[in-house]
Amino acid sequence: MKRSLLLPLLLTALALALSGCIGPGYYAESLNGHLNLMAARKDVARLIADPATPGALRGRMQTASAIRQFASDELDLPDNASYRSYVDLGRDYVTIAVFAAPEFALAPLVKCFPVFGCVPYQAFFSLDTARKTASGLREDGLDVHVSGVTAYSTLGFTADPLLSTMFRDDDAYLAALIFHELAHQRLYVKDDSAFNEAFAVAVETSGVRRWLRAADDGEGLRRYEAARARNADFLSLIAQAREELHAVYGGPGTASEKRAGKQAAIERLRQRHRQMRDTRWGGYDGYDAWFEAPINNAKLAATSVYNDLVPAFLRLFDLCGGDYPRFYTAVKRLGALDRSERAQALEAAKACE
Repeated sequence: MKRSLLLPLLLTALALALSGCIGPGYYAESLNGHLNLMAARKDVARLIADPATPGALRGRMQTASAIRQFASDELDLPDNASYRSYVDLGRDYVTIAVFAAPEFALAPLVKCFPVFGCVPYQAFFSLDTARKTASGLREDGLDVHVSGVTAYSTLGFTADPLLSTMFRDDDAYLAALIFHELAHQRLYVKDDSAFNEAFAVAVETSGVRRWLRAADDGEGLRRYEAARARNADFLSLIAQAREELHAVYGGPGTASEKRAGKQAAIERLRQRHRQMRDTRWGGYDGYDAWFEAPINNAKLAATSVYNDLVPAFLRLFDLCGGDYPRFYTAVKRLGALDRSERAQALEAAKACE
């Protein structure tokens, strides 16, 4: 499952609704889904104070409240009403994301929206609508990947709540989600999802480390760093497969030959994962479901969008001395560059200023 994404379809629907020109279809569906969610919000402070709140929920709300305050006090993230309310969804996901890519190319198809720009997915509150969209894309000959999503951001357009889906793992997972979503509110560059998502992942990564150290949670930090190391290994496997697929798609051969080369590269990817799992990871099977499910260009593209630029952002954070305001200023300068220059400038940065 995808952890989080932006919901520009919803943002556009909100903008259209406020301007009095909301229409039928996806926009209305997204707006209705979000408004239903917002109507179900419960104030976190009141949940903590209410003696009728179950003890386990009260404990999680106390932790979430502390994480939320840490985000503003220590990470210089927006101090607003977002993530100060809670909604129990009663399901495993909040939205469904549909990614698509050509059969012989790794670049994802983008969906563009007024005001908020283009993103490499479509997001839906309705599972039926997501499935119908995915089916239509497959009929067009595209590779498609459908993923449940545990959180989404409206970039501060509304006071986004904590969701029960955000509590599916430990406190570090929750902190990562809150820091990630607030990072999108802190800085967003139109039409550049790879830049935006990697920036938010860098903020969440550095933020979780700082939060765990502040809590003197050495064991939690060790678990988090071990998970980060496995994720780096996973991304290395994906990068190698992408290189092989680029060679297949850009090389000679008929469509049938390229199709066979594609499947062979994907099977090699699975084999390398099994070897990694059984040796370097000591049998850790947390990625098994990802590799056992179908793998195609859309799934690989969805993974790369969130991660390719993260090391460069973390390096820039270090160049800024771990100072969040300086880091955000540096990222804002990069965001002002032309998109064709932005990633290269980030990779080449030798100083914070």
